[in-house]
Amino acid sequence: MQEIAGDVQPHYTSIAAFVAKMHQQIEPLFTQVLMICDEEGLIDRNMFAIDGCKLKSNASKEWSGTFDELSRKKAKLERASKRIIERHQAQDGLSEELITQDLKQKEKLDKSAAKITEFLATHQEKTGSKGKPVKSNITDPDSAKMTTSKGTIQGYNGIAINDDKHQIILQAQAWGSVGEQQTLQPAVKQLKQQLDKLQTEKQTDKHAIKFTADSGFNSEANLEFMAKSGFDTYIADNQFRKRNPLFKESETYETEQEKRRLKRSKGKPRLFTSDDFHYDEVTQTCRCPAGNEMWRSGINVNSHHQQYTRFCGYLKDCKICPLQQQCMRKPPIKTGRQVQFKNDESRKKVSYIDKMKVKIDSPMGRRHLFIHGIANDSAVSNLLSFK
Repeated sequence: MQEIAGDVQPHYTSIAAFVAKMHQQIEPLFTQVLMICDEEGLIDRNMFAIDGCKLKSNASKEWSGTFDELSRKKAKLERASKRIIERHQAQDGLSEELITQDLKQKEKLDKSAAKITEFLATHQEKTGSKGKPVKSNITDPDSAKMTTSKGTIQGYNGIAINDDKHQIILQAQAWGSVGEQQTLQPAVKQLKQQLDKLQTEKQTDKHAIKFTADSGFNSEANLEFMAKSGFDTYIADNQFRKRNPLFKESETYETEQEKRRLKRSKGKPRLFTSDDFHYDEVTQTCRCPAGNEMWRSGINVNSHHQQYTRFCGYLKDCKICPLQQQCMRKPPIKTGRQVQFKNDESRKKVSYIDKMKVKIDSPMGRRHLFIHGIANDSAVSNLLSFK
């Protein structure tokens, strides 16, 4: 690196320009570096943590707005420019110094109005997740206004996914006009692609990999996506700490009935019920809490004067499942875990958010989120080093 830079430390803008210009060449180089890290045993594939931070853009917030707001701003600038000409026509005795100053001001106003006109003509208006127009920035169209602990900035969401063993970053990207929740799914897809590229002699068993994230990534859509991803996922919600019995001033998660159950079972985790399985009545498919696909073993099965649809887990999946102790009373020998669902349209559907609450409130879930906090701090530190 010193040879490339001529033994001179480049300015961060020079590095940014280099990355922007050579991004197609840098991406495969990044993969090659990860392959070397993998060969040296630096990537463990035990747990991945995702986190992000807000990165300020070199763009003014004053140049942000929806197309309607920018059009109004353009009209305001044009009116201000027109008033200068009208004042000159009404007052012939203005000094040369004042005239020069006004003409500079008019030139500045006309230049700003032309900048908005060009932007509106060459760009399409962005819309949010609900289809409503969102603000665009003329100087940096890819950036967005973001709220931080230190106020509102014009910038990006810097998202990174790292391996917990040595905090090696496997996926990183800056996202502008999307919220943090919307970055999870594309980031995980890119992570899987990166893992596929790294697979040589070492195969990746995604069912044994834990994936953690903080409450900023928690949403019904994200949890449904992760439930089908194959990763053993732990994503906290924003009420997670309030349910923690360690916080004396908060309400405990366990009801009195749950406390009695824990006493009888000597603290063993609650076994999964049918509510913890991801059953799709439309496609008649089912996935277990670990994300494994199950096979349908019966339709309209009669039991206790009710009809059920029954599913069974594949034995090869259940034998190596990291959630086996919380799913089955005894290790599987002949068959995998069986679960059945009542054929009743009025059957209560449990959301993915509720299922995740049960999972992260277990002792194992809280332990993984504690480790995730340490891994997240490292991910953000590594990400900020590139800022």
